[in-house]
Formats: sequence, C-alpha cells, structure tokens
Amino acid sequence: MLLNPVISKLSNKLVVLASASPRRLEILTNAGLRFEVVPSWFKETLDKSLFKTPYQYAVETAKQKALEVAQRMPFKHLKTPDIVIGADTVVTIDGLILEKPTDKQDAYRMLSRLSGKEHSVFTGVAIVLCHEQNGSEIEYKVVDFFEETKVKFADLSEEMLWEYINSGEPMDKAGGYGIQALGGMLVEYVHGDFLNVVGFPLNHFCKQLGVIFNSPPESPALKIKREDSRASDGSRSVVNSLSKCVTNGEFELQETNNGKGASQKSTQKQNVMRSECAKFDRKDVPHSIMDLIDGFKVSKTLFTASKLKVFDVLNSSNGLTLEEIAGQINASVFGTERLLDAAVSVGLLERVKHQDDGHAVYRNTEQARQFLVSDSPLSLHAYILHCDGIVWPLFSHLEDAVKEGTSQHERAFGVMNKDMFQDVYYSQDNVKMRFMNAMHSIVNVTGKDVATAFDLSSYKTACDIGGCTGAMAYQFTEAHPGLSVTVFDLPQVIDMRRHFQPKAHHDRVSFVAGDFFKDDLPKADLYILARILHDWSDEKVHALLTKLSKVCTPGCGLLLSEILLDQERRRPSRAVLQALSMTEGKQRSAAGYIDLLEKHGFIVKQIKYTGNLLDAILFIKEGPNDKRTLLAGSSASIETAELV
Repeated sequence: MLLNPVISKLSNKLVVLASASPRRLEILTNAGLRFEVVPSWFKETLDKSLFKTPYQYAVETAKQKALEVAQRMPFKHLKTPDIVIGADTVVTIDGLILEKPTDKQDAYRMLSRLSGKEHSVFTGVAIVLCHEQNGSEIEYKVVDFFEETKVKFADLSEEMLWEYINSGEPMDKAGGYGIQALGGMLVEYVHGDFLNVVGFPLNHFCKQLGVIFNSPPESPALKIKREDSRASDGSRSVVNSLSKCVTNGEFELQETNNGKGASQKSTQKQNVMRSECAKFDRKDVPHSIMDLIDGFKVSKTLFTASKLKVFDVLNSSNGLTLEEIAGQINASVFGTERLLDAAVSVGLLERVKHQDDGHAVYRNTEQARQFLVSDSPLSLHAYILHCDGIVWPLFSHLEDAVKEGTSQHERAFGVMNKDMFQDVYYSQDNVKMRFMNAMHSIVNVTGKDVATAFDLSSYKTACDIGGCTGAMAYQFTEAHPGLSVTVFDLPQVIDMRRHFQPKAHHDRVSFVAGDFFKDDLPKADLYILARILHDWSDEKVHALLTKLSKVCTPGCGLLLSEILLDQERRRPSRAVLQALSMTEGKQRSAAGYIDLLEKHGFIVKQIKYTGNLLDAILFIKEGPNDKRTLLAGSSASIETAELV
C-alpha cells in the first residue's frame, strides 16, 4: 500500500481528521492511519458564485475546515496537532453543486436530475502541517489537492427512485446517494477513484503524503503563521518563513531572516532535533512489530489507571501534581510517576506546567474526560474493568486455547463454562452487576448510532432480544418517538434493571422476563438483535432464527447489530481478535449474516456502517411476492460495500 512507507513517520505525530464523516473515518482507519477525530466547526457558507469551478469550492471548504481545527485545538483541547486533514465532497452536474437534500422531495429532484446522466464527484482535501515555536506562535503549511470521479446513473424508474428515497439513505449524502451502500444499485459505471465518491480519495492522499515526507523541503505549499492568541492584535498573516519538513518527514527549525543567521542555541536545537528525528527514520528497524509486542503493556496501563481511578481523581481538578495523585490513589510516588508517564505517552493523560507556579501537573485528555471517567455519560470504565477481570485472564491462556480450540474459562477461573450468560446471571449479585455495567457502557457509546441507522417510522412496536439493561431500548425510543420497545431477557437481568434506568425514563420501554431459546417471544413489528448472534453456536443461532421466522409476519423487520468481520481478514479487526476467546459463537461478515438470515426467510434491506464500534443491517421478513433485488443478490457486492 502506498501509505505504508510513511506510516512510521506518522506514528509519533498527532494526526487529526477534521471531519465527523463515518465513511472518511473508515477509509483512513482501513489504510492503517492512526488519528483522532475532531469535527470542524467551520460553517460551510462560502459563496459558490465566487468560485470558477466546483473543485475550487471543495478545496477551499476543506482548507477552512482543517485550519479551523488546527487553530482551535491548542486552546480548546490544550494540545497542538502535528497534522490536520480536512475534506469536502461535492456532487456536480451541468455546473451545479448538489448539496445534501433537505427532505424527500428535494432528494427526488436531485436523483431525477442525475437519472440516466453522467455527473462529476469532486473531493477537495487539505493537509495542514502545524509547527509550534517556543510556545508562543504556531506556523502552518497547507498542502491541498482535489480528485474528480465520473459517475453515470442508470435510467431510474419512479418506483426505484422512491424505494431508494424511502430507505432513508439519501438524506445525509451529498447529491442524495451513497455509492457504498444501497445507492450502488443506481450506478451504471464509475470512471476514476471509487473511494473518492465514497468521500475520500485515498490513493491521491497517499501520493501527497509521499511527496510531503519524502521530497525536498522546498516543495511549494501555502504557508500560514498564526500569532499567539494572547497577542494584542491577534492577527494572522501569510509569511515567507516557515519551519520546513526535512527529507525524513520531521520538522526542522529554519534560520532567521534578519541577516545574522541562526543563534548558537538555535543551531544546537536543530542538531538535537535532527538526532531525534533520525531515530524514527530507520528502514531496518521493525517499529510496527515492536508496537505489537508492547501492545499488552499499553492495555495494562489503561486497565491499571482505570482500576486505581486515576481519571476520576483528575476529573475534579485542572491538574494535580504527582504527589497529590499518589496520595489520592493510595500508591507510591515512584510507581505512580511511572504509571502516569506511561499514560501520557499513549495519549491518555497530559503533563503540563501549572499556570500559576510552573510546577508540572497531570490532567485528563479530552478522550479521557469523555470515555474514561467513571461517571461520564459515555464512560467505558465498566467495560475496561470487565476486560481486565475477565478477558485478560482468558487471553493469558491463548496458547492452550489455540491448541485445544476451546475456551479457557476453567483454566482462568477454576470452573467450567458451559453457558457464559447462565454462569454470570446465576452468580453473586456483584458479579452480575459488574457484567451488566460492562454491557451497559458499550451500549451508551454505540446505541445512538445503531438506533438512528435507519428510518424506522413504519414500525410501531419493537422487541429488543437479550436487551440487558434496556440502554439500547431507550436509545431507540428517543430516536423514534412513535416506537415502543419491549426488552426481553432472563429474569435475573430484569430483576436488576432498576439500577440502570435513566432518570427521565418513560413508559414506551417495558421489560419481559424469559429465555429466548425456550420461551415465546413477545409480538412486535421489529426485532432487535444487538450483539447476540456472535455469542452462540450455529445450532443455537439457527434455533433462535427459526423461532423468529415463525413469529414474524411478512414485512416484519429485524435489525441486526454486530461487529462486521472483514471477509478477507485484510485489516485489523475487533471481530477477528474477539474470536480468539474461543467461545462457541462465530464472528461473521456482512455477507455471512445476510446468507444466514436468508436461510430463515429474511431479506436484506439496508446496511449501515456507523463508524462506531457496532454496525447495523436491517432485514425484512420475506413475503410470497417479494423479490430479492436489494443487495441480497450477490455476496461479492456485499463484500465490496463492506470494504469501502
């Protein structure tokens, strides 16, 4: 892959994607790039009439998005990124830029205009390289480009248009279609980069990175200097002087232009930086392999800091000294310092100088405040403790698990594990509570994206099978005001639901106790299977789906939410790694789930790659006159959709 040669040079940089697009996130993640997502606040209100071509508008919008994030982060996030990536995709036909449709009629007008015609998709991309000097000013180097792809739509019938519009997919897509999902059935041909139409021209981006990090420093680019916001005028100006990238991809301090040359201190600093940069430019050192070798140390750093409540301690302050933290977590100063510095090195904490006395203090990063503080609405604290207490011991016996092909629950915990959920739910209350807290925390992070993945306005009642604490059900009722949800789970789970009910819970969520393998399922228009099927053997999965098929009438919906496996195993995947626990269940790709559900009379309606931890597939129960025209006809097409 073109990106591989520069990965090692980016691995020690803070790379930021200035976009909330799940499609761009997935494309860059699949390419192996490590980055943070900080959506831009730039309002896309540029006057299109001022631009001679659509691509100029897209490039300028991308540039403004990236610069806004690059200039905001040092003050709002208290850290300076090294690289910020901005992008903007526009669909154009006859010189007209098509925005996202405002409603179904607007989507109809757009798609009708595209029907039977060739149009252009432009993506403008801006790469902003940031360099902080002496803590008082930041200089930027902007490299921008665009990519054009020609797309031809087939002649679309009224029935096809409205079927696609009613799927809900067009509403958040420029031009009113998403080529990577159902919108692909509208397309007759594509000339150019397919990923460009999805939202990001990966090939062109990789080539630009190669130019940036492997070319001489005099490569032309827009150079911008931003004075410290504390300056009296707060002005920003284009300058001729900028810290440049040396050939190994690191920044080098440029000599001053006052005719005196660089000072001795500046020269010494340049020499130190060159020496440091050289460490990361060795082609004969397996840095990526060493990262994998040390991966368990990173996990245990997170687990230990969470267990000791380090993030909670720091949440109530604007920074604490080493001694203050050690005292509050009841640990040695020596050990605490090493733990905190490790947490800083992997991006969980920040170490800064206190604004009053200049002493070093530690504080949470933005991600730590959002996901690691135990009482945060999106906290993963409970799930982290579950991984430390349950998953970690199981994986410590991975060699035995591989040799035997069985779960190592007995070796790890001294008891047989015939049924994981029965074992958990018939155990002591504190064990049940710990497990339910872990499942609840995952849903808090993923539930909204799953609940809003599809237009479910045609359904009035839903049943969340194995819905545990009800967290997913409440997300669905909040997203769909006309929907009532019944949570169906074991009696031991239902008895403890009161510990998890939101303060503002309402009567559109109800709870029914039962075993979904043994007992009758509640009647509903829509059934939700969120992180259920992967846990069970093929025999039990088919038993459950047979029961669902019998209770569902034609047109009944089934919403499946899982970690979708990459069929070719060509990229790191949580699903692939999760399978190493050797449970009786199985991880499947989108095509695998579709084939499985088709055998029980369900046809796929829509796939949604959320960009979150879970994706979603919507099925409907097949009727006698239904034709499998949407995505269900070809596993190959599903896999293509999955990979983009």
